[in-house]
Amino acid sequence: MNLKYDPDFGQLLKVLCREKPDRPVLFEYFMNGGLFSVLTGKDYSAVEERDEQVKIVIEAFINAGYDYATIPARYFSDLRFQTAAHDTKATTSQNEGSVITSCETFEAYSWPDPEKGDYGIFERLERNLRPKMKFIVPGPGGLLENVINLVGFENLCFMFFEDEDLVKDVFDSVGSRLLRFYEKCSQIDPVGALIVNDDWGFKTQTMFDPDTLRKFVFPWHKRMVEAIHNRQKPAILHSCGNLAAIMDEIIDDLKYDAKHSYEDGILPVEQAYEEWGSRIAILGGIDIDFLARRSPYEIAKRAKALLTQTGCKGYALGSGNSIPGYIPVENYMAMIQSV
Repeated sequence: MNLKYDPDFGQLLKVLCREKPDRPVLFEYFMNGGLFSVLTGKDYSAVEERDEQVKIVIEAFINAGYDYATIPARYFSDLRFQTAAHDTKATTSQNEGSVITSCETFEAYSWPDPEKGDYGIFERLERNLRPKMKFIVPGPGGLLENVINLVGFENLCFMFFEDEDLVKDVFDSVGSRLLRFYEKCSQIDPVGALIVNDDWGFKTQTMFDPDTLRKFVFPWHKRMVEAIHNRQKPAILHSCGNLAAIMDEIIDDLKYDAKHSYEDGILPVEQAYEEWGSRIAILGGIDIDFLARRSPYEIAKRAKALLTQTGCKGYALGSGNSIPGYIPVENYMAMIQSV
């Protein structure tokens, strides 16, 4: 366990404001059930009741040394954009499951209601947090992610040219619901920050050209960030891929407070901090492949070097993406025990 410091969301808040915290800070987007079990000594997989699952998640974050607990939308929100049944293999076509291909299928689609869900779970389980902890809430998938799931990637490429009005209708239908989700979650007192998760890039470039993102994606993201900021809470962008072409807009126009998701094959987090760390908080960054393949000694060495390089100013230590089940527990522990 990693109980060197008492949990204090104020320390992470300093990082998100690009300030220097009083001590090193950890950040993770999400972990996995097996790790929750290791960190708590409780069998997460055997628990079916939702509140009890969340209690284990909270306890795991506490025991690992975080100043918050991330509660994914699946635990409390009914906002799910249903797609057609399809294979869920590790690699599938991004057209699999698509359900909106025309104005007729758009009109027939059963859109989810962001008002529905168990939003009271946060007040109900706030007592399980340590006194200075907060919750962090990510969304039920991102704007572009959900549109691609509904339309299909290749289908969407054609639709941009064949029926731009329909494209706008789909983006607006998803975006308006996500905006309402963030409006509701940002009003909840125990929620300290929110993650807007939406992958925008491949290894070499953005998924669509920047002008397309500016036209269909960025306006809704700007409104989501504004809704979060209106409640005086930080907005964290989790987005994978090479975003170099749009980082200035992420910082200056969309006004995200922090950026998460880094990959050594795109831009090592050490370089990202030097390039953007004075303008936006940098979170995590220990590459997933590095975390999976290297020794605990190598992982601890890199983690400590990152803390030294950044001085922890505007930086929180963590993985480049998340902690999937294939990450060796001893490697994860080597990272978090470096603080």
